Amino acid sequence: MISVLVVEDEEITAEANRVYVERVPGFEVAGVVRSGGEALRFLRRRPVDLILLDLYLPDMHGLDVCRAVRGAGILCDVIVITSARDLSVVRSAVSAGVAQYLLKPFTFAALSEKLRQYARFRSSVDVSGEASGQGEVDDALAALRGPTRSHLPKGLTRPTLEAVVAELRNTTDGLSAQAVAASVGVSRVTARRYLEHLTETGVTRRLPQYGNLGRPELLYQLI
Repeated sequence: MISVLVVEDEEITAEANRVYVERVPGFEVAGVVRSGGEALRFLRRRPVDLILLDLYLPDMHGLDVCRAVRGAGILCDVIVITSARDLSVVRSAVSAGVAQYLLKPFTFAALSEKLRQYARFRSSVDVSGEASGQGEVDDALAALRGPTRSHLPKGLTRPTLEAVVAELRNTTDGLSAQAVAASVGVSRVTARRYLEHLTETGVTRRLPQYGNLGRPELLYQLI
């Protein structure tokens, strides 16, 4: 099993990340902490294989956590999960040894694919002996850096999908297609297409909302 430390200061997001990780076969959550200092103290007591790291922590920047981990000689890999879209931050993350970079908001499918890529990379390098040649090294790195943009059904776009997920993250009770449509600025039919896609890919679930008359209204809730 690949052990994971979740470092995230927002309680709801931290819990969502924990649930997501534990849904991916081969991964287990070793702990959840809310600050950089807590992360470093945890890692001194119990090393892990992988850190899911938010960059905007209350006590220090996530990249400073990376540098402190490297400086302490703690061997683990890092996937950054953040809303930071500045390409200079991405470059700094690579320099700090970050293996992958995932933007918020994201779906379970997006995180799952990142974790599966990481698992494939681990399985290709966690063997004894030397690489047979450049091709084997390239294959190992390709497993980690391979394509991450999953194909969406025709007519769906990633920015709108991310906007729908962001709206769902703002509530714990779920939203109807009509409510999502009004918030995102699309038609009810279009909102339902995105919500049904998220349900089919295991990101959301349908919750029938029963009223006094007629058919129940469907609410969609992040899992």
